[in-house]
Amino acid sequence: MPNTKTTLALAVLCASLALSACQPKKTEKSVEETTTVASQPVEEVRPSLQGVTEKVQLDLPACKGKICPELSVERLQSNQPALDQLIDQAILAELSAMLSFVDQAKKPQLKSTGQSTNNKVDQQATSTVIITPTPLQLLTDQLLPFRNTFLAIDQDLKTKGVSHKISLNISPRILNTEAPIATVVLNSSSYMGGAHGTSAQHYFNFDLDREKPVKLSDLLEDNQRSALEKLVYQQFKTWVLDSELASNVVEYEQVWKFTLTDNFYLGKNGLILQYGEYEIGPYAVGLPRFEIPYDQLNGIVKTEYLPKVSNVEQAASGSAQVNTAAKP
Repeated sequence: MPNTKTTLALAVLCASLALSACQPKKTEKSVEETTTVASQPVEEVRPSLQGVTEKVQLDLPACKGKICPELSVERLQSNQPALDQLIDQAILAELSAMLSFVDQAKKPQLKSTGQSTNNKVDQQATSTVIITPTPLQLLTDQLLPFRNTFLAIDQDLKTKGVSHKISLNISPRILNTEAPIATVVLNSSSYMGGAHGTSAQHYFNFDLDREKPVKLSDLLEDNQRSALEKLVYQQFKTWVLDSELASNVVEYEQVWKFTLTDNFYLGKNGLILQYGEYEIGPYAVGLPRFEIPYDQLNGIVKTEYLPKVSNVEQAASGSAQVNTAAKP
C-alpha cells in the first residue's frame, strides 16, 4: 500500500512539472512586445496655424433707421502671435488708406503697438500693479481715433443732406493652415458716399517653420523675378484681349501699365497673384488675378515651397487661369 501511494504521488508531481513546462514565458513575451512597439518610427509633427477671428468692439452711438453708419473690424487670434500682430498693423494701415481723402490735419496718425489706455495702475497700493493689456485691447485703443473720424464723416454728410449709408468692414480669414506656408487674407470693403464702394484683398504668408513672414522675393530663387514677370505678363496680355479691354495691348498699357504685384498666395494648382482696383485696369474689371501653374514654376520658385506632387499630377492641374472676381 505505501508503495502504491508513493507511486501515485510521484505521478502527480511529474504531471505538474510537465504542465508547468508547457506554460508560455509571459515576462519574456512582454519584453519582446515592448521592444517591437518601441522600434516603430515616430511621425514628424509639422506646425500648423490654428486660430479664430474676434470682433473689435468700437461702440458706435445708438442709431435708428436705414442710413446708420456701419463700422465692423475683426482681428485674428491664433497660435502665431507674430502673425496676429502683423495682421493688426495691416488693419490699421488699411483703415488709414480707406480714410485717405480726409484732411491730413484731422486724419489719425498710425502709432506702433505700445501701452494701452486700458492699463490700470493702482497708485494707492503699496506696490504698483500694472495690468498688461491683451492684443485685442491694444488694437481697440488704436482704432478709436479712426472710429471718431468715421463718425465725423457720417455727421458731415448728413449735415450736407446726403442720405447715403456709409460703411467700412475689415476681416481676416485663414486660407491655408499647414506648413510650410500658412496664409491669411485680409478682406476689406467700404462705401463712403461716392459713386461706388471699394474693396480689396491682401494676402499675408507666414513660414510656420521659421515663424516669419514670407514675401514674394523670399519665395523665388535668386534672379528669377524677371522670369516670373514674363509668365504673368503673358497672361496679362491674353486677359486684355479676351476681356476686350483693348484691341492693342501696347495702347492699353499707355493708360494701365503692367507691373508685377507682390500680393500673392499659393493656391491648390498654382501661384496666384492678386491685383487691386485701378492697379492694372479700370474699376469695372474688379480685382484681377492671375494663376501660374506649378509645373511652370520649376526653377523659379524655391523647391521647399512647391507642392510635393508628381509630374503627372502637375500636368493635370490645367492651364493658367485669369479671374476678375475677388474670390480667395
